[in-house]
Amino acid sequence: MHRILCSTGALIGFPNGRDYRLLKGCEEKLSCDGLEFMMYDSWYSQRRELTAFLRSLPLPIPSMHCEKSVGEKLSSGNREETERAFSDFHVNCEIAGEIGAEKMVLHLWNGQPSDSRIENHLAAYGKMKEEAARYGVLLTVENVICARWDPLTHFKALLDKDQDAAFTWDTKLAAFHGQTEALYDPRNQWLWEHIAHLHVNDYDGSTTTWGHLKTLHLGRGGIDFARLFDFLPQTGYRGDFTLEATAFQPDGSIRWEDMNESINKLRSFLAPLKERGSHGE
Repeated sequence: MHRILCSTGALIGFPNGRDYRLLKGCEEKLSCDGLEFMMYDSWYSQRRELTAFLRSLPLPIPSMHCEKSVGEKLSSGNREETERAFSDFHVNCEIAGEIGAEKMVLHLWNGQPSDSRIENHLAAYGKMKEEAARYGVLLTVENVICARWDPLTHFKALLDKDQDAAFTWDTKLAAFHGQTEALYDPRNQWLWEHIAHLHVNDYDGSTTTWGHLKTLHLGRGGIDFARLFDFLPQTGYRGDFTLEATAFQPDGSIRWEDMNESINKLRSFLAPLKERGSHGE
């Protein structure tokens, strides 16, 4: 119950050459319970080596973040691009199955096209969910940035297609769209019935402040996490929490201490929840 995961995307990026081998020994440097593996498009050609490396890590990887351009390829509706999206998604599912991931986070829409042709993305969802399930993986759609509408609108549309759809809720992206309050609105109890995973990150802008999208560590923005964790017992949420706050620097070095600071803050918020659980509440 309530594992704290660290996103590998917070540690590995362009400044350090997207070198996944930098994760070696991370279990000695991080105080988390496991990892959420973030797939990059430059790794498809290294799939076998990558998977073998991930399987060798001592930390469990209960969650995988699908490579982001999959959703972007769906936007055009072009047959070739759509087939490539499904082909890439298949590889992501294979990797998720091989590393023992239980859930996959998907940007169903993404990039410059974003949700401008949302009908193409909604049409692809069912097939993707079935493909993930073949590998024992629960597909969850994240509330990522929208250029035309907003994440809650698309979540409702997904539920119209599939009453069992599962979501990943990102605190920063919710704040960006001005939808943090939606979590606390009694009319949105349906939302908590479908949130299967939480990304916990801070945000220091107001609604749709495009220049403030950097993923921040807890306490470095304006999100009221105390309120969120005080509210969680009312929701019945029993899933994991992934920290995505960027820890790699412009020179490629990783500030492990920054990530551990956020992990420890998150653990302090979770402590009362675990205490309630230990007493059967």
